[in-house]
Amino acid sequence: MESIGNIWLYLAFFMIVTIMLIIDFLGFKQKEGQQVKIKTAAWWSIAWVSVAMLFAGGLWLYIQQTAGVAIANQKTMEYIAGYLLEKSLAIDNVFVWLMIFAAFAIPPALQRQILLYGVLGAIILRTIFIFIGAWFVQEFSWILYIFGAFLVYTGFKFLKGQDEGDSNIEEMALLKWLRKHMRITPQLQGNKFLIRQNGALWATPLLLVLILVEASDVIFAVDSIPAIFAVTSDPFIVLTANLMAILGLRAMFFLLSGAASKMHYLPYGLGIILLFIGFKMLMLDVFHMPVWISLSFIVIVLAITAWLSVRHAKKTQQPSLE
Repeated sequence: MESIGNIWLYLAFFMIVTIMLIIDFLGFKQKEGQQVKIKTAAWWSIAWVSVAMLFAGGLWLYIQQTAGVAIANQKTMEYIAGYLLEKSLAIDNVFVWLMIFAAFAIPPALQRQILLYGVLGAIILRTIFIFIGAWFVQEFSWILYIFGAFLVYTGFKFLKGQDEGDSNIEEMALLKWLRKHMRITPQLQGNKFLIRQNGALWATPLLLVLILVEASDVIFAVDSIPAIFAVTSDPFIVLTANLMAILGLRAMFFLLSGAASKMHYLPYGLGIILLFIGFKMLMLDVFHMPVWISLSFIVIVLAITAWLSVRHAKKTQQPSLE
């Protein structure tokens, strides 16, 4: 499989990721028990998006010098399209985390700790999934059609909407299994995941939350990773776009935590995008769609979705005339 990636590019990228994680850990935190302010989360979100775009600029300069302007333009557009796709799909993941934290009454300080571990776990797991996916695409090109069919199915599910039972954390099969097979304390034990009582090791509800957060990312990766392979088959672009989108998740979580109810049309927008990407995969042998069309479509759908959601939120907040 053709890729612009080499050992030095991968090392440089993972060094950037490591530095960004350290900055996130040391910089994006509040005093004990203090809520993360929306303004703070907004500035951090802008910072993460800016870093992702600066990386796009650096990527273009490198490829332009090593492979020419045409390839630089192509790969950079693939990266931006993949980044926007992964970022938009990650928003739905954030809403699931909100439900998990609400179900277990996790305070803000512990939410930040859980999300840090969650992002670390997501980076490791998605890196593994991406390389496995790239190997499958290289060895079995027909798997792209399976990816496409799955994305079409997932897109229709988003458009259909979720049943109320789907958002009930207590009904999750994984949570039921964990409670059946683990000794779990009835209350949180500070920031501890495990404690020892009467000589026996007990898990705390915080460990359950961490497992559910990681499991939710695995589930969403099943949607997002096939989707980005429809934008580009270059493993380096897939990896960088994916991880750059994940790195700002903590800030995005606190930014969107108060706006969950205002994103009314988001699932429909994501459904349309997944349908588009899925049909694009299924039509690979018939029509090769330029990357700029995919990028433009994603931007337009997200913009319309945001505009409609804002209008819907304003209408529902209007006081009754009665």
